[in-house]
Amino acid sequence: MKKKKYTQNCNCLKHSRVILIKNKLFYYSFFSLLIFSQYTLAQKTLTPSQPLQSEDLIEILKSDELEILNVNGIDSRRVTNGIFKHKGALLYSKLAIQNMSTNVIEAFGNVKIVQGDTLTVTGDTLYYYGNTRLAIVSGRKTVLKDSKRTLTTRKIEYDMANGIANYKVPGKTVDEENVLTSKEGFYNTQTKEFTYYKSVKLVNKKYTLTTDTLLYNSITKWSYFTGKTKIVNKDGTVVGTKGQYNTESTQSSFHKRTTVDNETYTLTADSLVVDGKSNNGQGKGNVVIVAKKDKTVLNGDEGFYWKSEGYSKIYGHAYVRNVVSEDTLYIRADTLYSYENARDSTRKLIGNKNVFIYKSDFQGKCDSITYNTADSVIRFFRKPILWSDQHYQMEADSITAFMVNNEINRMLLKGKSFVITEDTLVKQFNQVKGRTINAYFETGNKLKQVLVDGNGESAYYAIDDKNKNIGLNRVECGKMNLSFLDNHVQKISFVGKPDGKLIPPSKIKTAERQLEGFNWRIKEKPTKEKTMWVEL
Repeated sequence: MKKKKYTQNCNCLKHSRVILIKNKLFYYSFFSLLIFSQYTLAQKTLTPSQPLQSEDLIEILKSDELEILNVNGIDSRRVTNGIFKHKGALLYSKLAIQNMSTNVIEAFGNVKIVQGDTLTVTGDTLYYYGNTRLAIVSGRKTVLKDSKRTLTTRKIEYDMANGIANYKVPGKTVDEENVLTSKEGFYNTQTKEFTYYKSVKLVNKKYTLTTDTLLYNSITKWSYFTGKTKIVNKDGTVVGTKGQYNTESTQSSFHKRTTVDNETYTLTADSLVVDGKSNNGQGKGNVVIVAKKDKTVLNGDEGFYWKSEGYSKIYGHAYVRNVVSEDTLYIRADTLYSYENARDSTRKLIGNKNVFIYKSDFQGKCDSITYNTADSVIRFFRKPILWSDQHYQMEADSITAFMVNNEINRMLLKGKSFVITEDTLVKQFNQVKGRTINAYFETGNKLKQVLVDGNGESAYYAIDDKNKNIGLNRVECGKMNLSFLDNHVQKISFVGKPDGKLIPPSKIKTAERQLEGFNWRIKEKPTKEKTMWVEL
């Protein structure tokens, strides 16, 4: 091995001049070596059509000590406390070995790369490949820093030609607003885009985001993520698998099954858009909105939620489930609206167009409906009709159902009111009609009493003490009061002078069995499956 050592605390050009004065022989040897080294480097690394240019060589700007080495015919420089320059970048280290054949530098101790006015990379060890401009910096604490953010890890591979840095060991990126950690990552210093992989966590004073893969643009503030993702802020949590999130506006959109969860509700859909500031959300595809306080669940194809107003809208195969005690009330409509009163934790539900209602003890249909959980009152509008498993049917222009302890206590029928009960003993129908009807029920949703006010008419079968049919009573009276027992008319009283007759069983004509407008529509009674839009 040939070794020549020179020490001078000055730049390399002045240093060479000092050596020329002291030793002419070294002058010729030193510059012959430089010429030979450049020739050898060109032979080994370039094709004849691509001659090595002076700007391709790594230049030494300054060193405290320089040694020229030749090991097995390979020329190199050993530089102490040196500064190198290459393609506009500066490289610093305590000790560096520059291979003249491969244009590669191995550097150790206080390693630093400075590129442009703002970007620096620091560490303990540097491998710099001059021909490709790839820098590999490692150490206990390796740091890439630009004007607005700092990346800290143990090893960084930095493609200086394209401005792309990457790490494959755990790293942390910090800027004015965010702290982001991951096991692997890429940073494009030109586009200011970060790509993070494995155990990614983005912490902001307003929220925390965790995911498997994250692309973050620090200029637009948009984060694009794939894999299981969770966003947590003071108002709730968003969980999804694919989407995007703006760290400045806190807006987010998700493209696969996603759930928004907060103290008052959860919103789940196949795709979802959420405003993080207001917590308003819009979902599409199998939308489920759950109100936690009163166990109300809205389902549909598309839905909206406005948190500050406590207002939800859902449509397309829309239905709502209200779990009361162990029974569940289902309401289906073309469009459903839900209004929450935050003061008393009550809710008002509105269904519009093609409404079906199902509960284990009664079912119905109408064109619109309202349900107030505060007073357990359900109002049916526009040709409503209700049925019960206890063999009755009710119709009117409007019907109001008053519930107590999750059971119907009273129904108020207004306008063209018609009540039909199926008499299982005689296999016929008892009927009552009038302008306004109040129907009262006992436990088990059994009809107990019917009060008719205005234009009252009735047709009911009289039963003796032995439950034998004794005839059909046809009565007209302005007001009447009918008492029922097990769906049989037990007693009837009238206000005013009634007009009626009792027709013996053998003389009952078919037309006399039905009041005008009678229509037993039991086949239209909704099932639970039909109310939930389940096709059988």
